[in-house]
Amino acid sequence: MKRLLYLITRAETGGAQIHVLELLKGLQKCFDLHLGVGGEGFLTSEARKLGVSVHLLPSLIQPLHPKKDLAAVHQVIALLKKVQPSLVHLHSSKAGLVGRLAARAACVPAVFTAHGFAFTDGVSWRRKLVALPSEWLAARLGGHIIAVSRYDYDLAQHYRVAAPSQMTLVYNGIPDVPYRGMPEQGEMVRVVMVARFAPPKDHALLLKALEELKNLDWELELIGDGPLQPLVQAEAVRLGLENRVRFAGACTDVAKRLAQAQVFVLISNYEGLPLSILEAMRAGLPVIASKVGGVAEAVVDGETGFLAPRGDAQALRIRLAQLIGDSQLRMQMGLAGRTRYETYFTLEQMLEKTLAVYEKMLKREVS
Repeated sequence: MKRLLYLITRAETGGAQIHVLELLKGLQKCFDLHLGVGGEGFLTSEARKLGVSVHLLPSLIQPLHPKKDLAAVHQVIALLKKVQPSLVHLHSSKAGLVGRLAARAACVPAVFTAHGFAFTDGVSWRRKLVALPSEWLAARLGGHIIAVSRYDYDLAQHYRVAAPSQMTLVYNGIPDVPYRGMPEQGEMVRVVMVARFAPPKDHALLLKALEELKNLDWELELIGDGPLQPLVQAEAVRLGLENRVRFAGACTDVAKRLAQAQVFVLISNYEGLPLSILEAMRAGLPVIASKVGGVAEAVVDGETGFLAPRGDAQALRIRLAQLIGDSQLRMQMGLAGRTRYETYFTLEQMLEKTLAVYEKMLKREVS
């Protein structure tokens, strides 16, 4: 059985970590799996439950830190020599750069999944100034790049980060669950947003949009945690929404909570292809989301939900009022979203296409 090493910077709950976990679950019968990560958290705990060998790399940290980054390269090289994987699959920008440097030095084929490039629209020019040359350099080290959206694939091509032959589009996929949207009871419409209280999410814009809809029957549940949560809670109080907004914290029963909601919202300044939107579509919910990154490839405007321009509270307010006030439209869009999930975003499709990339890289190594 071939050995496969996954490398990711952080283990805290997030889209990239959930993505890696689904790969570990789906491929554990195909490979001897190992996980390298910068610290303990949700992902390391779940990986150990699966019997995956976990390796901690203390110098692999998120902020740019030349001294620690160099140390991380050496740690990953040492790990590659110890584990001797047939292939290393990298996730997150920092692990992508560090991992490709180490893989090149250790002569191990590498695959990098870009969960949204750090030079995308909506990112500060300072961050772009660092991210674009870094991604360009990393691509020159070899390996293959998986883009999780057509938007990111085209963005990389626009900036000539990598040749088309070096890239593959593989949409995120999630497993189905038995939870579906429940029949609506009463007049109150539950709106839910699942997201960390941290950039690029914009909870404050959602509250601003809802402030002028106090005359409608709605309640908002915010699922997630993060450093900006106290500021968002204070903003809810300032706007007089403290009795309409529930802060649920980080939850392990997200699928059940989505099944009890009627509208899903995700407001962001930039994105890759958010798993939370796919989870909402799987539950049969209409989605209102910011038109950023690959979001428009999941949410079909006017069919499975609505897209609002980044930072536009007025457009968001109009779409919220439209869905809160129309149960028939909610049901129609939710069913369309469920069909779209089944067509494009199942776990089985993601695993099949990811395996095809692995096989391509492994065959190239043999030849």
